[in-house]
Amino acid sequence: MKTIKIFIVLFLFTITAAKAQFTKAELQVSGLTCALCAKSTEKALRSLPFVGDIKTDLMHNLYLITFKSDVPVNFEQISKKVQGSGFSVNSLKATFNFNNTKIANNNFSYGGDTYRLLNAGDKTFSGDVSLTVVDNGFAPKSVSKKYLSQVTDTAQPASGRLYHLAI
Repeated sequence: MKTIKIFIVLFLFTITAAKAQFTKAELQVSGLTCALCAKSTEKALRSLPFVGDIKTDLMHNLYLITFKSDVPVNFEQISKKVQGSGFSVNSLKATFNFNNTKIANNNFSYGGDTYRLLNAGDKTFSGDVSLTVVDNGFAPKSVSKKYLSQVTDTAQPASGRLYHLAI
């Protein structure tokens, strides 16, 4: 009987934990000069295991990425795929579903990484919230400098990467 109760608790935990995730992103790439460049970058991004669909806006050098619901998203891999195609990330805005997400000291964990909300204050979050990654390599230098100069807590997570996010 005790084993069944433990199993049920673990099962419920996995169901609720699966709801908190990044659902989509708007990725702006700099350096694209033609449709062939955009197509090769799109092909590289599609090879990532967590990418479900991509829509390309060539006029604004944007990729609208929809993520798979059962695979954790890794922003570092997105950046590496863009750089591997010969370009750079100009901005990355992602939508995170905060249902069942615990936020402590403006930090939350997802997929083995830690995410720090820089301008959240005492807000509480639920549902989908749009967040901008402001780390170097994910935002223009002026944006990174503006937000990262305000960071006072430089403690690194025990494992994974630390991402800084603005709302």
